[in-house]
Amino acid sequence: MQERNVTIQSGDAVLAGTYVIPDGDGPFPAALIIAGSGPLDRNGNHGKLPLSVSRLLSEIVVPRGWATLRFDKRGVGESTGDYLSTGLQEEFDDARSALAWLREQPEVSTVVPVGHSVGALAASEMAAWDDTAGAVLLAYTVQNGQATLEWQAREIAQTVPGWIKGLLGVFGSSIEKQQAKAIRKLRSTTGDVERIGGQRINAKWMREFLDYDPEPALRDSTVPLLALTGSKDIQVDPDDLAAVDAVAGDRATTVLAPDVDHILRHESAELSNPKRYKSQAAKPIDPSVSAALTSWLDDLVDSQPENRATRNT
Repeated sequence: MQERNVTIQSGDAVLAGTYVIPDGDGPFPAALIIAGSGPLDRNGNHGKLPLSVSRLLSEIVVPRGWATLRFDKRGVGESTGDYLSTGLQEEFDDARSALAWLREQPEVSTVVPVGHSVGALAASEMAAWDDTAGAVLLAYTVQNGQATLEWQAREIAQTVPGWIKGLLGVFGSSIEKQQAKAIRKLRSTTGDVERIGGQRINAKWMREFLDYDPEPALRDSTVPLLALTGSKDIQVDPDDLAAVDAVAGDRATTVLAPDVDHILRHESAELSNPKRYKSQAAKPIDPSVSAALTSWLDDLVDSQPENRATRNT
């Protein structure tokens, strides 16, 4: 295995990433790994929350004969630019720049975007409008951003202790009402970066996310898709897998991973809770996720014999 740091020009920013080439003669199929929401680096880490989703996904697929590229988001890690003022569509453009860079590498045959959470939205866009052999949508939602946040609030409310719910009720509030109030505040903003609740936030990104509808890209995609969501995900609705089947039809393979949370780890508790993500992140990506991902990628390569690389099984 060869691993090297690379830079990718994307508009006025330079994205820094890690490019990994497996052992063997090639040419290799390649996976562009796209992280979820927030200021995530190339490994999928956010400040003091080392989720490592992107790094672990790379480590899963490289031994199967896949090259990988993962990158620091704009304004994060070693990438230039400003994270807070970057919109959702600009993040999509940055992912497309990374895709174009990966496709130009001489040892690469075909390219597949592998997106997690919001990164799965970018992967779905590429499956519709860019030259890809397929796309992997991990923890993917078919609902628009506002509907997704409202669903999250209802799910997270189940994890809140009863005394807190009672206290909120005394003041005529609830987790759901607080979420709705936050959405109204976001929609009233006009700047790229705004201060809400004393904290500077990426308001442009949030407004674009609230209105983003994933269904058109899903409907217009023409390549094979793998959509996988954990049964205990409380950030995207696992029932959306049925919508993927309905919209994408035979192009889609959908997998409901049992007892898996949003960060693709095994969750033994009855309910997942984002407050436990830090401890959950100490676990590996759940074997059911790894098995589904590698099996689908292997089948994709086998369906394109001219692009078949030697896999180390």
